[in-house]
Formats: sequence, C-alpha cells, structure tokens
Amino acid sequence: MSTPAFTDDLVTLHHARHQDVSFPAAADLAIIDPPYGDTSLEWDRISMDWLDTLDQAMRSNGSVWLWGSLRHLLAALPAAEERGWQMAQDIVWEKHKGSSSAADRFRRVHEHAVHLYRGRWSDVYIDPQHSLDATPRQVRRKQRPAHWGEIGEHAYRTEEGGPRLLRSVMYERSDHGRAIHPTQKPVGITRTLIQYACPPDGVVIDLFAGSGTTLVAARQAGRRAVGSEEHEPYITRTVTRLGQGDLLAVGS
Repeated sequence: MSTPAFTDDLVTLHHARHQDVSFPAAADLAIIDPPYGDTSLEWDRISMDWLDTLDQAMRSNGSVWLWGSLRHLLAALPAAEERGWQMAQDIVWEKHKGSSSAADRFRRVHEHAVHLYRGRWSDVYIDPQHSLDATPRQVRRKQRPAHWGEIGEHAYRTEEGGPRLLRSVMYERSDHGRAIHPTQKPVGITRTLIQYACPPDGVVIDLFAGSGTTLVAARQAGRRAVGSEEHEPYITRTVTRLGQGDLLAVGS
C-alpha cells in the first residue's frame, strides 16, 4: 500500500492507483472524475474499476457525485446501476470557455455531475444549498398543475423569494490557462457538492484526484478528504497547491 505524498490535519493525497490505497472503510461521499474516453490522450480510456473501490470504501448510506460527459455517462450509469447505485439528480456545470475540435458542431461549454446513492434516499445525508439572492418572501397557494397527476392535494403552497435553492445549472469560470490538470474542475462547484452531500464530520474520497481540487474544496468546507492520483506529472504541482493552503492563485 502507498505512503501519502501529502497529508495535513484534514486532507491526504496518495501518489498511487486507487486500487492500491487503503481508503477509509466508511466514506460518506465520493467525488469521481474518471477518464471520459472522449480524447486520444493515452490516459483517457473508459474503465469501470472505480466501482470496485467504491464497494469497499463507501458507507451503506454514502453517495457519489460522478462527473462525466454525456458519452461517458451513457456507459457508466448502467454499470453503476448493476452495482445497486441509483441516480438521484444531476447538475450541469456551465463554463465560460469550452472546447471543440470540430467546427461543424456546437461549442461544448458544459459538463455533467450525477448524484448516485444506494439503499433508501431518506438515509442519505443531504444539506440543500441556497443562493444568497434573498428577496422579500411571498407565500401563495396555487392550483396543482394537471401534469403532476394525482398526488392528493389539489392546491399547494409556494414560497417565492427569500434564499433560493441552488439551481441545477451552475455557472463558474473554468481554470483554463492556469490549470494543473486538463480536466480540472473549479473549487466553488466542488465545494457546493461536498457541502450538500457530506456531513460536517464526514469523509470525502476522490479516486482520480488530478489537481487536488476535491481536497482543496473539502478543506475549505471543513471536511476530511483522501485522494489518489497515479500520474506523476500532476503530483508535484498538486502537492505544492495543497501546501499553499486555500488562498491559492491556481484553481482558486
């Protein structure tokens, strides 16, 4: 088993394949950003072996945020469902600068993250996140839309204004031009996903740590986190990033 390349009071990074790391046996949340298989890069090959590691590392009521392109998720979700994982919801990260190698297709400026859980949804830790655009609150009763079907009440209560639930499409600038890893995710969205799905005393794991964004975001959120990254080119810069703390120029 591996020795940590970096560790402090909250986060630990291993320079190893996830299969060779002793992750905590009762992790509350996993952030999984595996290769999507969308490019010709040597390391970008779809594999589902991360599901084996989740079987060993996750609590029975733990959950997973799985990043992916639509092409990748169409392959990954059926494999996850075979292991008992159910899809709860998905979010879309809208970025300011996308990428496309084809001039005859729309410019791709988004990625998906799918929330997976096993067992009963009522047992899963969730802490709904809200936006800060508070306005005067109004409470109204409205007629139930017909397309909702028969759900009991014919009228329902709405609360408009006030702190709002975050929406499923989240905009944040990408780290293009300053990223350590070519698929680096922004800290802000990652921190939101962690705060939503990991209790304050919980543990987050990241099997494809890349630039260490999950570890940075977990530390900012006050959660413990353990990550693994097998590719040497990213380890040195990621260790430097983690050692510089949260107020970091790269990926902040």
